[in-house]
Amino acid sequence: MQLFYNPDLDQSVSQFTFSQEESRHIVKVLRKKEGDNLHITNGKGFIFESEILLADTKRCKAHVISTTKKHPQRHWLHMVVAPTKNNDRFEWFLEKATEIGVNEITPIFCDRSERKVIKKERLEKVVQSAMKQSLRSYLPKLNDAIAYKDYIAQAQNGLLFIAHCEEEEKVDLKRRVAADTDVTILIGPEGDFSPDEIQLARKSGFLPVSLGEYRLRTETAAIVACTTVTMINNS
Repeated sequence: MQLFYNPDLDQSVSQFTFSQEESRHIVKVLRKKEGDNLHITNGKGFIFESEILLADTKRCKAHVISTTKKHPQRHWLHMVVAPTKNNDRFEWFLEKATEIGVNEITPIFCDRSERKVIKKERLEKVVQSAMKQSLRSYLPKLNDAIAYKDYIAQAQNGLLFIAHCEEEEKVDLKRRVAADTDVTILIGPEGDFSPDEIQLARKSGFLPVSLGEYRLRTETAAIVACTTVTMINNS
C-alpha cells in the first residue's frame, strides 16, 4: 500500500482534489488512472480509501470509498533535541524517529549549539514523507524551535529525562521508562549540554539517564532513546 497525505480530509468529505505536486506524482510517476484506488491519511489517525475520478497531472480528483480510524498509542513520546550543525543529520533523525514512532519533536537551541537557525517548512516535509513511507496515520507534531531555557520554563508532564555526557550517577533509560506512560527526553548538541543547563533540567524534574557505555552523536542518541521507549511499549 502507498499512503498519501491530505490534512484537510475528514469524515465529512466525500470528494477531493490532490495538490498539483501529488497529482503529478500519482498520474505521471505512479501511472495511476481512473478507477484505481488510493489510500490517504489526514495525519490525525484516519485512513481514507479512495477511487480516482479524474487522472489529471495538475488536478487529480478522487472520491472516498471507506474510512478507517486508527487508535492512538497509549503513550506520548516527546523528543526535545538540539539541531545538529550538519542539517542532513538532523533531517535523518526526524525521518527515522517518525518511522520508529515519535509523537512530538521540539528543536532546542542550547549554550553550545552550533546551529541557531532551522527551516521548519523543510523539516515538516521530511516528517510528512517519513509518515507516508512508514504507513503511519498520525503525523508527529513538529514544534517551533525554542531556546533551551525557555523550553525548560514550560510546564512538563509525564516522565522527564535528560541524556548528557557529564560524569555523574545515571540509570539506564530502559530501566526508567514505563509502558503506557508519557515520556519527554532531552538530547543536547554535539558539544553536550552545559553544566548550567544540566543543573537547570534537574531542578525542573528531569532525571539524568544513560543510553549505553559509548559516547553517541546527537542524532544517534536521539534514535537510541526513541527506539528504547518504543520497544518497551511494544513488548
